[in-house]
Amino acid sequence: MTTEIRAATVLAARRQDVVLHTSDGLELVGELALPADREPVATLVCLHPLPTHGGMMDSHVLRKASYRLPALAGLAVLRFNTRGTTSERGTSQGAFEEGEGERFDVAAALEFAEYHDLPRVWLVGWSFGTELALKWGLDPSVEGAILLSPPLHRATDTDLDAWAADGRPLVALVPELDDYLRPAEAVQRFARVPRAEVVGVPGAKHLWVGEPSVRIVLNEIVQRVVPEAWPLPVSV
Repeated sequence: MTTEIRAATVLAARRQDVVLHTSDGLELVGELALPADREPVATLVCLHPLPTHGGMMDSHVLRKASYRLPALAGLAVLRFNTRGTTSERGTSQGAFEEGEGERFDVAAALEFAEYHDLPRVWLVGWSFGTELALKWGLDPSVEGAILLSPPLHRATDTDLDAWAADGRPLVALVPELDDYLRPAEAVQRFARVPRAEVVGVPGAKHLWVGEPSVRIVLNEIVQRVVPEAWPLPVSV
């Protein structure tokens, strides 16, 4: 007997509350979700949308990644609140710093992953989180980055040029109806990164509302990070 995976489905995983420590002295609250019965094959470090507009570690796509992907794809999923951000897990110390001080938050997450021997780290940024990935994500431990609804507002051509020079994989999932950057313009902006892949998603919006949009995002992530687990099942 199988059960359809729905919006509220939570699959089995080893889940633990974590605290990240930044080099400038802050504690950030988060959660690590691991496969229930095996070691992870790769790791997603999730960078959430803009906290001044409701973004947090529980923003729905990232939460659903943690609910599903440990079980369906063998992934470790690390989510956390950047400085000054609040969710049900609690409030991270510090205050919002427009993506600049958050460089220490990204570094703290990557240091946590390294310390705990989490394998094959990929950054998954959403909106503001894509800016953090582009600006501060070129750490030696990172295999690549997946950008959901990148606005390319705080991240500049200089940041794109750094990724171009580095050569690591960069995938941008761009909603057809995005509020900030739509597929045609995204193709132009990312053209300076030869290895960047821009995926336009028909009918989708910036917030990826609705189960069909969530499934597209999670499948695109898994196809890049753990292709042997793609496509994801729709029932368990």
